[in-house]
Amino acid sequence: MSNEALFNNAVMDDLNIMTVNSVIAAKNLKKTFVQGKFSVPVLKGISFNVSAGQSHAIIGSSGAGKSTLMHLLGGLDTVSEGEVKVMGQSIAGLSEKKLGQLRNKHLGFIYQFHHLLPEFSALENIAMPLLIGGLNKKKAHALATDWLSQVGLDHRGDHKPGELSGGERQRVALARALVGSPDCLLADEPTGNLDSTTAKQMLDLMLDLNQGLNTALVVVTHDMNIANKMQNQWRMNDGLLQRVNE
Repeated sequence: MSNEALFNNAVMDDLNIMTVNSVIAAKNLKKTFVQGKFSVPVLKGISFNVSAGQSHAIIGSSGAGKSTLMHLLGGLDTVSEGEVKVMGQSIAGLSEKKLGQLRNKHLGFIYQFHHLLPEFSALENIAMPLLIGGLNKKKAHALATDWLSQVGLDHRGDHKPGELSGGERQRVALARALVGSPDCLLADEPTGNLDSTTAKQMLDLMLDLNQGLNTALVVVTHDMNIANKMQNQWRMNDGLLQRVNE
């Protein structure tokens, strides 16, 4: 049997069990952007399965569609064709309220730029997803305080983002993404705006939390040093996702 046939069989095996133990399961995802008279196909049929505790790296050139895929997996954009399930539930057709609740409960997000709210302290930023989810302020702040300690910033809780370094802001963003104990963390170039030392610290922290909490981790990166730390590596090329390592 050819290597291509073996790969296709492995993909189908993953898809056959995706409703059993998947955190995120995507089947035949396609995304086309329409610009005036022109249609631009970005994703051309991607199937991707993420189980609890797994770590995945998605690499590829700029404009290859990596961030588009992440947005679809996280329910931040709608597919042109195909299906995404989060914890076994299809996200197609969900109201904005229901989709927001699903993301808040099961998914955490972190980006190259921290997207912290500048008028709130580090502690308040971390507590925000819990408050939005309906937890009372006292419990939310207690959990946020614990996460400040886990990312090494227990002494910076009262500081606003403008008073923190770039690395500190990213660690606050990571704590915010994880404070609700999500089943999967989606990270889009999370170290791309950091110096090499701070980037390594951030990566080590994400991997420690991934392994310690059994939280699935999907990282979009252009850095092979980061990709090589993940269990599974994928390359986005011409709208398709190809396995790099075995």
